[in-house]
Amino acid sequence: MMNALNEIAQPVRQPSVSLWRTAVVLFKLRIVSLLLLSAFGGAGLGTMIAGRASAWDWVLLAITGTLSAAGASGINQYLERERDSKMNRTAARPLATGQIENPQMVLLLGVGMVLGATGLATAFNLALAFWVFLGAAIYVGVYTVWLKPRTTLNIVIGGAAGSCAVISGGAAVGAWSALGVWILAALVFVWTPVHFWALALAYRSDYIKADYPMLPARVPPIVAARWTAVHTILTAAAGMALGFWPTVDWFYLVPIGLATAVLIVRTAALLIAPAEKAPAFALFHFSNLYLALVLVVVLLASLWR
Repeated sequence: MMNALNEIAQPVRQPSVSLWRTAVVLFKLRIVSLLLLSAFGGAGLGTMIAGRASAWDWVLLAITGTLSAAGASGINQYLERERDSKMNRTAARPLATGQIENPQMVLLLGVGMVLGATGLATAFNLALAFWVFLGAAIYVGVYTVWLKPRTTLNIVIGGAAGSCAVISGGAAVGAWSALGVWILAALVFVWTPVHFWALALAYRSDYIKADYPMLPARVPPIVAARWTAVHTILTAAAGMALGFWPTVDWFYLVPIGLATAVLIVRTAALLIAPAEKAPAFALFHFSNLYLALVLVVVLLASLWR
C-alpha cells in the first residue's frame, strides 16, 4: 500500500526535449546542410576556373552560409507557425506547439543571424555578402511572405534561394560568374519543384487543410505528377549538361548518368500511381540523394582536376 501511495505522490515527469534537437528543427539544419553542400559545390566549380581558393575562403563560406540559411529558416518558421500547427507534418515544430514561450525571440535571432552573416561576408568579400543576403531575402520575402500563400508557382520561383547558395559558393572563391556555377545553380532551381512537389503529393491533405496554394493541393494528383515530371526532365538535362562542361569530365558523367536514370524511373512510378504516397515519398527521398550526389561528385571532380 505504501509503495502504491509513493507512486501516486511522485510528480509526473515530462519528457525532456534536447536543445540540440530543437535547434535542428527550428533552424531546419538538415536542409541547411544540403544548402551548404550546394554552396561548396559552387565553390568547387569556381575553383576549377579561378584555380585558387584559400582555406579561409571555405571557412568564411561555411560560417556565413550556415548562419544566413539557418536564420532565414527560423524566420520562416516564425511566420508560418500558425499554419504549421494545422499540418500533421509540421505540427510538432517548436513554434507550432508553443514549446518556445517567446516566439518573437526566434524572429529576432533569425534576423540577427542573417544580418550577422551578411556583415561578416561584407568585411571580406562583397560578392559573397550579396549572394548570401539575396538567398535569405528570396526565401523569406519572396517565397514565404509573397508567393507561398498566394500562388501555385511559389516553389518554382522560390527555388532561386537555393540557386543563390550555389552562386555564393562561386563568389567565395572569386568565380561567381563562371558558366559551370550557373549551370549548377540552374540545376538546383529546376530540381526544387521535383523535390517539394513529391513531398506535397505525399502530404496533399495537409496542404489542403492549411489552405496553402501548393500545386498538388490545387490540382488533381495526376496533373501535379505531370508537372513534376516536366521538372525532372529539366533536372536531368541540367545535371547531364554540367558533365559536358569542359572543366568536368567522365568522372562526373558516369555516376550522375546512372543516378539520372534512377530519378527518371522514380518519376515514372509517380506518374503511374500519382495518388499513392509510396511513389511520392520514394521520389522525394531520392531527389535529396540525387542532388547530394551531384554536389559530392562535383567536389571530387574539383580535386581530380
